[in-house]
Amino acid sequence: MYTRRIFPVKGVIKWTRRRIFLFLILATVPVILFDIVGLKWLHVPWLPLGVLGTAVAFLVSFKNNASYDRLWEARKIWGGIVNASRSWTIQVKDFITNEYADKKISNEELKTIHRELVHRHVAWLTALRYQLRKDKPWEMHLKNTKSNKEFRESQYLVCEDTIPIKEAISPYITEQEYDELFAKGNQASQILGIQSRRLKELKSSGLIDDFRHMEMENILVEFYTLQGKSERIKNFPYPRQYATMNYIFVWLFILMLPYGIMEEFESIGQHILNELTVHQSRTTWGHLIQEFIATHFVWFSIPFSALLAWVFHTMEAIGENTENPFEGGPNDVPITNMSRGIEIDIRQLIDDTDIPEPYEWKNDIVM
Repeated sequence: MYTRRIFPVKGVIKWTRRRIFLFLILATVPVILFDIVGLKWLHVPWLPLGVLGTAVAFLVSFKNNASYDRLWEARKIWGGIVNASRSWTIQVKDFITNEYADKKISNEELKTIHRELVHRHVAWLTALRYQLRKDKPWEMHLKNTKSNKEFRESQYLVCEDTIPIKEAISPYITEQEYDELFAKGNQASQILGIQSRRLKELKSSGLIDDFRHMEMENILVEFYTLQGKSERIKNFPYPRQYATMNYIFVWLFILMLPYGIMEEFESIGQHILNELTVHQSRTTWGHLIQEFIATHFVWFSIPFSALLAWVFHTMEAIGENTENPFEGGPNDVPITNMSRGIEIDIRQLIDDTDIPEPYEWKNDIVM
């Protein structure tokens, strides 16, 4: 997630510079054939091309709206995780007491239980974000493109790619739980199962009464729900038939664009030549320069065509890079930073010690 007030346009140009060079080449070749070789028939009528451009614009807009919906839904889900985590912590702190216990325990033992449950919840957050950062087949082509790979290596770092999950999660759980978790597939689900089992044990010992136990189980059910919603976005991509056809239509428009613009610029040049015929002196430098420009005005279609192609392609690329909000891109939901923020918040609620500091992010990119 970018935190700068204005999105870095310079970075976008650097990110798309290879495409810009390609668009300039694609626009130059038809002009050479049209103006130098003399293939004046080499053009496409602007009207059907304009209709195609309008259709492509609608398709790109539809995809970007759908991609933003996926991103915003992911952000709302993790906003729910933040709120539910705080609710869980105050219930752990206030519901687990000696009030209904058959055998009273010391305040230090109560604090140890509170710390155990809160730390296990941090382990759940850790396991969940690691699962959401795993690569899916439809995400790999974005990570492996030269521009994205270069930007990723130079501008930001994804913690989940450098620190193994076992190392990240081990401080929050016991060795027995560690072995139990990694003997199975979905570690996040297993942690919630262990939490539920532990609540049952506390209920049996009288540290939680029936009503409070039910309320705390409801919070665990809410965590399962939020986890399932996150997994739904992660495991179900933006429909590939829409993404693929959208990509093809954008490139079809980009390839045809120079052939439609050339004739329009040629007409503008001819109009300038007609205007120059009324000049009294046709031998001055000013007149000769204007005449030369008007004669070869079709060459101005090259930067204009490249600009239009860049706009369409960049908007399509932005939608494509936004459709997977957990893949580890600079525009993703910052689940790593949010997890650390939740950890600090809930551990402070129970007066825990050795609380970690917030992450320090570089280049205005929060992961």
